[in-house]
Amino acid sequence: MAKPVLVIEDDPDIAESLRYNLERDGLTAIIADTGEKGLSLSLSGKNPPGLIILDLMLPGMNGIELCRRLRREPLTRRTPIIMLTAETSEADRVAGLDLGADDYITKPFSVRALLARGRAVLRRADESSSARYEDARMSIDFEDMRVVCDGEGIKLTRKEFALLAILAKSGGRVATRQYLLDGVWGHQYYGDLRTLDVHIRRLRQKLGNCGDAIETVVGVGYRFAGCSEGNLKDSDLSSEQALETATNG
Repeated sequence: MAKPVLVIEDDPDIAESLRYNLERDGLTAIIADTGEKGLSLSLSGKNPPGLIILDLMLPGMNGIELCRRLRREPLTRRTPIIMLTAETSEADRVAGLDLGADDYITKPFSVRALLARGRAVLRRADESSSARYEDARMSIDFEDMRVVCDGEGIKLTRKEFALLAILAKSGGRVATRQYLLDGVWGHQYYGDLRTLDVHIRRLRQKLGNCGDAIETVVGVGYRFAGCSEGNLKDSDLSSEQALETATNG
């Protein structure tokens, strides 16, 4: 990766440990010990970061506010962010994901595990930048807003397609309900949260045999699992078996 990794961490021991290990892994690391410095370096037009490792508890501008600011800026809207924090409650993890963080690691942590997670979010970022998604049974053209499942075109509304696109570009990562609402309806939406569930249900119905590609993660949100050959519904398998029997019989 040509772009540097920006580590925003006020603990000098953790920051230097991360710098050492990142550079030993062949990456360039930049350190910022406050949220304000991190924001300035993130928005540097000359050498913007390719990955941001962000501590939640920072002096001045904290990690939550900084993450919110980064996701509002065009330059860093899609930059992968891994949040570090000593907080371990589910509410904190969900809050970080709601703000648009790509991953969440609690302290103390293994540097090796952090590096592996960093490589994973970078791979997902590369995949999400593609103009289309394709698996064994489904294809999605993000530019032309076209969806095909089992060779048949599927007509979706703009919001339904926007939901599908966000999920498909998440690369298997869980998208929280609030994250999906913000992405499709905007940050100013204050309506009923059940609106999302209704749209997801309609989207699954329209996708038909490929509807199972969208999985529900209870209490958090939804995940796009793709539509492989092995995901055929029981009814489809029964129909195929019946056809095979009739053909061979």
